[in-house]
Amino acid sequence: MNKRVLVLHGLGGSDYPHWQAHLTADLIKQNIIVSFPAMPNRDNPTLKEWKEYLKNEIEHFKPTIIVCHSLANLLWFHICDELDIKLDKLMMVAPVRNEELEEAKTFFPYPLPKDLKAKEVIMAASTNDPYMNVEEAIRLQSKLRIGMKLLEEAGHINASSGYGKLECALDWINREEECELNDEEDA
Repeated sequence: MNKRVLVLHGLGGSDYPHWQAHLTADLIKQNIIVSFPAMPNRDNPTLKEWKEYLKNEIEHFKPTIIVCHSLANLLWFHICDELDIKLDKLMMVAPVRNEELEEAKTFFPYPLPKDLKAKEVIMAASTNDPYMNVEEAIRLQSKLRIGMKLLEEAGHINASSGYGKLECALDWINREEECELNDEEDA
C-alpha cells in the first residue's frame, strides 16, 4: 500500500512537542509521504475556511490515511459527506463534546456521519479529557460504531497533558491490520 498520510491539527495547532509533530517527523524518517498543513487562523478558525482548505489539500495531496486531533475530528464530521473519498485508515484522537467552544463556534453543533469514509477507523480518548468525559466518549464511539482505546489520565492527549509521542499512532499507521493504542509516552 502506498501510504499518504494527512495529519490535521486542532485548535491552536500541534506544534512540537505535540505528538502530531513527532508523528510527522517519524513518518518522514520512514520515507512515508506526509502532509501536516498549518490550517488557516488556527487560533480562531471558521468552519467554512477550514473546509475549503481541507478540500483543496485532499484534492492535491490525495491522502490514504488521515490523522485528526481534537477540532480536526469535528472538521471531518462536517466535511466527509461532501467528499468522494475512501481512506484506508482514519485515526480520531481526542474529539470534543458537541458543546460550543467560543474560539471555534462555527464548528458547533456537529453532525455524526454514518460513513466516516475509511476502511478502518480508530478513536483514542482519555479518562480525564476536559473537552469530553469518558461517558461522552463511549457514547460517541457507540454512535459511530468504531473501535476505541481509552488512555488513562492522558488529559486532552496533547503536549500540555504530557504527550510528546503517541507511539501507537505510528505503529497503527505502519500495521496492515488494526492495533490497539497504548498510553506509553516519551516526553
